[in-house]
Amino acid sequence: MRLTNKKAIVTGGAGGIGRASSLALAAEGASVAVVDLNIEAAEGVAAEIREAGGVALAVAADVSDEQDIERVVATVLAEFGGVDVVFNNAGIIRRTTAVETTVEEWDRVFGVNVRSIFLMCKHVVPVMESAGGGSIINTGSGWGLKGGGRALSYCASKGAVVNMTRALAIDHGPAGIRVNSVNPGDVNTGMLRDEARQLAQDTSSFLAEAADRPLRRMGEPEEVAQAVVWLASDESSYVTGSAMVVDGGGIA
Repeated sequence: MRLTNKKAIVTGGAGGIGRASSLALAAEGASVAVVDLNIEAAEGVAAEIREAGGVALAVAADVSDEQDIERVVATVLAEFGGVDVVFNNAGIIRRTTAVETTVEEWDRVFGVNVRSIFLMCKHVVPVMESAGGGSIINTGSGWGLKGGGRALSYCASKGAVVNMTRALAIDHGPAGIRVNSVNPGDVNTGMLRDEARQLAQDTSSFLAEAADRPLRRMGEPEEVAQAVVWLASDESSYVTGSAMVVDGGGIA
């Protein structure tokens, strides 16, 4: 197994890409802390891992809150004894233009999508430095690379994630910490269906439009999870600062 004895944190770990990645990391031997605002759902994912013979715990947290992040890191250190891998996956979307977006919505999107990564790195990088290195993976988006319609705050936040990833890689590479982003296209998750609701579109037609790419289908969470596992493992030992696109040929 590629991640034997590794200790991992996955934010937004209770559903979609986070759930699939938590399960995939555990299947490769990692102990996984499933972090989510929905503790019941996080407990469910942790239970799945344990039932399969893995090691996991669930931690409730608002990832935009520094005290919660400090508590997450402290809990993982107490339970696992270290942190080798962090997948900063928690994210939200608001399908609105600049005119339609409220200041409160803008701040919430940036709080969950951007500030959470800053806070996690602020508190986990010293832990990784003392251990001689680690791997941090951040969830960006194809729209963080090229933009998209009626999703101003989301596109701006994911663009920030991509470039913040590069800056983190530069700053902490000398300490053996690799930092990369994984940038999915449309993936078959509850979040994608929520976009249809926000846009007041028929879900079936919205999903059909999402599947209109060279591979002629949406991605599955497990396919993104495999990219996360690779970036977490030593197989990607010379990869840092990258923006890996997983989008079925939509080319971001």
